[in-house]
Amino acid sequence: MAVVIKMPKLSDTMEEGVIAAWHKKVGDTVNSGDVLAEIESDKATMEYESFEEGTLLHLVVDQGGKAAVDTAIAVVGEKGEDYKEALKAASNEQPAKSEAPKKEEAKEAKASTPAPATPKPEPKKVQAQTRHIEKAAPKQELDDRTKISPLARKLAEQQGISLRGIRGTGEGGRIVKRDIENFSVGRNPQIERSRDVEVNQMRKTITRRLSESKFGAPHFYLTIDLDMDQAIDARKAINAAIAPEKISFNDLVIKAAAVALKDHPAVNAAWYGDFIRYNGHVHIGVAVAVEDGLLVPVVRHADGKALTQISGEVRELAGKAKSKKLQPQEWEGNTFTISNLGMFGIEEFTAIINPPDSCILAIGGIRQEAVVKNGEIVAGNRMKVTMSCDHRVVDGATGAEFLQTFKKYMENPIVLLGMREI
Repeated sequence: MAVVIKMPKLSDTMEEGVIAAWHKKVGDTVNSGDVLAEIESDKATMEYESFEEGTLLHLVVDQGGKAAVDTAIAVVGEKGEDYKEALKAASNEQPAKSEAPKKEEAKEAKASTPAPATPKPEPKKVQAQTRHIEKAAPKQELDDRTKISPLARKLAEQQGISLRGIRGTGEGGRIVKRDIENFSVGRNPQIERSRDVEVNQMRKTITRRLSESKFGAPHFYLTIDLDMDQAIDARKAINAAIAPEKISFNDLVIKAAAVALKDHPAVNAAWYGDFIRYNGHVHIGVAVAVEDGLLVPVVRHADGKALTQISGEVRELAGKAKSKKLQPQEWEGNTFTISNLGMFGIEEFTAIINPPDSCILAIGGIRQEAVVKNGEIVAGNRMKVTMSCDHRVVDGATGAEFLQTFKKYMENPIVLLGMREI
């Protein structure tokens, strides 16, 4: 009997996927282990291997089309077999291969729905309305049968546009705002057009998860200002010793946060509704900006790794994230997250907690300013960090104590690096 191939769940947050490419066409032989398709999830594009054998009978979703997780995307069976019976048996008949046909169906349904009957106005009211139109738009070279919205008329008069020759795209041929705007752009090509871009899978997931976090978890924020003079000196010395490889300030931040989390396990925790999980391991999620949104690859057991290891892993993971080659094990399991916008010139910001973490650390840029040291005003290097905390898990004092330990390691890197190999 033919087997229905369903959209796999490629990540813990995936709700629907896009068929980026089919590696088989209808009529091809499919063996177990063959790459059947490339599927774009909310985090990466991955190859999907078939577990079934037979002939590819039918593609439910065309290349570029979408399907919800666990719904039909293809049918494999014996050559000549009726795939429709398999779809019915699986209760997964899909009327459309992509969203486009659904929109067309919606248009057809709308067109087939009869418009509600409009009661005839009383003669006096019609005459009054006609007189009003004649007074409102004496400049327009139109007859009484021309239909135009008040806003469109106003825009046309402001821009000195004659309505003759403009074809209305509104209901019943009515001239509406977009018709005036499109005519204006055609007359003045230098005017920029707006454009609508369909929301991709990654952005949909970011929107859903961060909305759930922001409005579901009671956030509060703790900001601390760090003296970065010794961190700057330590980084220069390390980079001189390990050339040509270089470590970044973000690598120092990851290491300092990871070691501080071992000292404060109450921060390295997660909310699960009926219980709080205090993680025995430290897996640091590092926010990486990519073309379509944001990904958070994970540096595992970061507290026990050398600074150069952390640096190399972050570079590799960031490269995979930007090329959409991250694997599930590289983005799952974070216990704490770091978001750094300092390289973009941002001095201070707050970040939304990345579930299931209870905290996220927002790193600002290093700035030079006058500071008082030993009673004298001197030039100093400062950096602000803000930790967003889930109050269901972390109290203010708990978060403050963690930040004091983090501050100690960042301001005295020799203490941090003396505890671990570089």
